[in-house]
Amino acid sequence: MRTVAFFNHKGGVGKTSLVYHLAWMYADLGFSVIAADLDPQANLTGMFLDEDRLEALWEAPTRATVFGALSPILEGIGDIAEPHIEDVAPGLGLVVGDLWLSLAEDELSSQWPDCLDRKPRAFRVLSALWRILRQAALAREAQLVLIDIGPNLGALNRAAMVAADYVVVPLAADLFSLQGLRNLGPTLRRWREEWRERRERKPQELDLALPHGTMEPVGYVVMQHAIRLDRPVKAYNRWMDRIPNEYARSVLGQDQETSLTIDTDPSCLATLKHYRSLMPLAQEARKPMFALKPADGAIGGHAQAVQGCYRDFRALALKIGQRIGLEGPCHSRPP
Repeated sequence: MRTVAFFNHKGGVGKTSLVYHLAWMYADLGFSVIAADLDPQANLTGMFLDEDRLEALWEAPTRATVFGALSPILEGIGDIAEPHIEDVAPGLGLVVGDLWLSLAEDELSSQWPDCLDRKPRAFRVLSALWRILRQAALAREAQLVLIDIGPNLGALNRAAMVAADYVVVPLAADLFSLQGLRNLGPTLRRWREEWRERRERKPQELDLALPHGTMEPVGYVVMQHAIRLDRPVKAYNRWMDRIPNEYARSVLGQDQETSLTIDTDPSCLATLKHYRSLMPLAQEARKPMFALKPADGAIGGHAQAVQGCYRDFRALALKIGQRIGLEGPCHSRPP
């Protein structure tokens, strides 16, 4: 199992849409994949499921969500419960998000320092999200878990990142994303080091598998939202030009300035178009943009945009897979 978190504590950069489309694409490529919604806003879940189904899951006796699986350990009445996996499509399962997940914040925060005192409960609590994802992956024999995480640097996201082997950073070409990188990079390095220190203090008598929490940066994806009329192209390109150096300095910890551009930076996984005209059709059809058919309204220019969208996401999925050492089938239709 490989876990990949998509994380940027600056919201509005298209992170959830990116996870959603990549989950569908990996399933199309023949992989078994779990999409895990660890954002208390549950927007990823809302993209996969209609409101009637989501209401039924939230109102189930034990809440068939990630929070439902986490509840016993938070309440101190047991360990994690077996997670519910919503089967979305062949090869694609969803660990359902939940607004109540934000209630775990205080407990995850208080248990973090207790690991240094070798308290067994602290290790159980802080590894709980990873163990839920591992159980889900084992149940579906999934090679890959894609994790959607909310836009903040709190204790919940720290625990979610501890569950991540790899990190992909979605960005927009603006000042806010650059400022976000300056916080994100040092925070990831601190969390990685602090978790390593805690793992080393695990009590010998505690028979519990723990995540490695490597949080290895895979690269970044620039989401090219349509340029506003009040935002000149020159200003847009200015921010684009600054991304490679800022990512290298803040996330990779490299001090040396380079002459890399978005097009030549090996850390840039892709620049994705907005596909503005396709998104409403995809939301209505409840399917990824690249799977739209003429019956969904994808005709004329839309049909060509669907093909381009498919090629873009297929190339991105394959590049991420190559960088994380993902091996397996590739049964998708030709690009």
